[in-house]
Amino acid sequence: MLELAVLALLSESPMHGYELRKRLSAVLGSFHRFSYGSLYPCLRRLQASGYVTADDVGAAGRLGGRSRVVYTLTGEGKEKLAELLGEGGPSSWEDEMFGVRFAFFSKTDAAVRLRILEGRRGRLEERGEKVRSALSRTQKRLDSYTLELQKHGLESVEREVRWLSELIETERAQAPGSTRGVSTREVLSTSSTELSTGSSTADAGRDEAVGGPEHGDEGSGGAVPSPDS
Repeated sequence: MLELAVLALLSESPMHGYELRKRLSAVLGSFHRFSYGSLYPCLRRLQASGYVTADDVGAAGRLGGRSRVVYTLTGEGKEKLAELLGEGGPSSWEDEMFGVRFAFFSKTDAAVRLRILEGRRGRLEERGEKVRSALSRTQKRLDSYTLELQKHGLESVEREVRWLSELIETERAQAPGSTRGVSTREVLSTSSTELSTGSSTADAGRDEAVGGPEHGDEGSGGAVPSPDS
């Protein structure tokens, strides 16, 4: 998951660690909780695999004379990114991965985008049916607040299904030769509410119903919160 995000961002331009952290926060902050402490181990793995190079740009002209490592995507890294972006199987439909895949839809082939959207919609429709079935069996035993929570979770699932259906219609209406969608920035500005609500509140409702530092950069703890719209 983080590997895909890092490779996708580095495909846009080389970045030093702090800049990469900021970009990850901007792109994934609305969708996914990730630890900053996991970034540098990921970069080291990518470097060891030959997907990324790490170059010390030197201290000349920098305040305090401190050098900075800049990470650059290699040819092998571009091939790996293309491989990851070409995957559209069940793992990309799940809450854990869907937001990350969606954030980079502008880099994803149209056929793969459609497969992911349809798979995600099907997965949520199955989830909604399970919640409805559980509610029909248990609602008489639930207090009013718990019941409202379940209803809210179900409404969140249904709302995301409607949103996905609109996206699917748009994808199908695009020109057959198109392989690019809207930009990542446009995607993020219009969809973070749907993703965060559908994957967090809905899960709560369903469960109730059914019963290395880079010169001071690396290793800083904490996680980017995933807002619940």
